[in-house]
Amino acid sequence: MPHRARHIRIAPSLLAADFGRLRDEVAAVEAAGADWLHLDVMDGHFVPNISFGPVVLSSLRCHSRLPFDVHLMIEPVDRYVQAFADAGADRIAFHPEAGPHPHRTLQLIRSLGKQAGLVLNPATPPESIAWMLDLADTLLVMSVNPGFGGQQFLPSQLPKIAALRAMIDATGRPIALAVDGGITPDTAQAVIAAGADTLIAGTAVFAAPDYATAIAALRNA
Repeated sequence: MPHRARHIRIAPSLLAADFGRLRDEVAAVEAAGADWLHLDVMDGHFVPNISFGPVVLSSLRCHSRLPFDVHLMIEPVDRYVQAFADAGADRIAFHPEAGPHPHRTLQLIRSLGKQAGLVLNPATPPESIAWMLDLADTLLVMSVNPGFGGQQFLPSQLPKIAALRAMIDATGRPIALAVDGGITPDTAQAVIAAGADTLIAGTAVFAAPDYATAIAALRNA
């Protein structure tokens, strides 16, 4: 399918929002045309930062109709999947390095009625998830090292995005291909050209004076 015909989803990352007014921030990006809300969960162990847990998801869930796309940067991951599913996650993605049996983790997420995703760090090769594509609903390429917002995009990840696009197309399955890290209207052009269909954007949306204009600029890249 030509890249120009692919619908581009925009998922603002809550990590860049004003934490003093999260409910209002979520409502604002929903009204501005966001497709998903991306929630980065960090434990200070798997990545060098701490963000929030299932209580925050649960408190926001009743105030938004957006799909909650939860990115678990925690280790071990399996013991917390149920809590985030119960809190209102629609999609749960994790890093294969965060547990000894990622295939089993995918099965667990799907058994709870949630869509499952795999996250690839900058040094994680596409081949590492090749035998799990039958259980994946999302592949997320980290175009920065995970743990902090506001980092610079890593162009080295563009060939990985293209390789994953080819792998997805070969399956014939509707697997979302997302990219997170340093996404701006400029970097979005290269990311979309490489084959991505979902853009995770933090400061590019929440630091903009007008959320709707920022989201439209990314989608039209």
